[in-house]
Amino acid sequence: MTGTQRAAVLLMSLGESEAAEVLRQLSAKEVQKLGVAMATINNVSKDQVIEVVDSFVEDLQSQTSFGLGADDYVRKVLVQALGEDKAGGLIERILLGRNSKGLETLKWMDPRSITDLIRNEHPQIIAIVLSFLESDQAADVIKLLPPRVRVDALMRIATLEGIPPNALSELNDIMEKRFAGNQGMNQSQVGGIKVAADIINFLDTSTEQQISSGIREVDPDLCNSIQELMFVFDNVADLDDRAIQTVLREVQGDKLGLALRGADGKVKDKILKNMSQRAAAMLVEDMESRGPARLTDVETAQKEILGIVRRLADAGEIQLGSKSEELL
Repeated sequence: MTGTQRAAVLLMSLGESEAAEVLRQLSAKEVQKLGVAMATINNVSKDQVIEVVDSFVEDLQSQTSFGLGADDYVRKVLVQALGEDKAGGLIERILLGRNSKGLETLKWMDPRSITDLIRNEHPQIIAIVLSFLESDQAADVIKLLPPRVRVDALMRIATLEGIPPNALSELNDIMEKRFAGNQGMNQSQVGGIKVAADIINFLDTSTEQQISSGIREVDPDLCNSIQELMFVFDNVADLDDRAIQTVLREVQGDKLGLALRGADGKVKDKILKNMSQRAAAMLVEDMESRGPARLTDVETAQKEILGIVRRLADAGEIQLGSKSEELL
């Protein structure tokens, strides 16, 4: 079972009120992932449930440390789980941004509602709000913004090194008007080239190209820096064999064949190498027997697989390889 499935089993082992209390402490995206896992999980044996619960109790006993400040505990657990480099930005985002109640509320809203909320705000405010959202959610919002605003917002995100006091003040004012009970926020490190690259990764190809071209016209060096951190479908060839096999277990067969139609030869070879001979032969036969596919369908299938890759990487189940390793 994946980590999400194990968490789902643990929650389903609790009473309804206890499980609900746990879910109230999680982010919108975490609740959604766990909800899907709980709704789709089946055929879980009694031994598997016992193993999950025992493992949780063991981890809890080994990691809980009374007398230690909450901040220190969070830092140590995240560093132990992710490593010093990968945990650094996440720790700052959690500890410094924990009072960002207004921004957290945005994560529960649909992209169109967020767009309507920020479309007339100062571009710097738009950039900061987008930086706080999950990358896929921010990408959905970007698609709904006017083309001119898209380019400006992504450039501002890529060059953000922190929230300037004046922008922070504006943001506080906006959030106070929109959501009741919002509290002041500590300055938090948000944005950056990595955040911009992650958001662009979730855009459709035409929007991605339009934004990249717009950024290149203004700042070619910044555009190159963003593209160096983007994980595109050809980068799948850089994943190690274990990671490829993990990804393939979650990809539907029809999506895989469609995505490979427009893929580089190295990607095809890497994927076929990590399939059984029979499965690889069936995939090749299916690809050869099908008629021409629309480019938009191929690109959509590739984006879906990239979404799986990023989700597994974020969950720590695979590691992005080669030059894209820095994405984690």
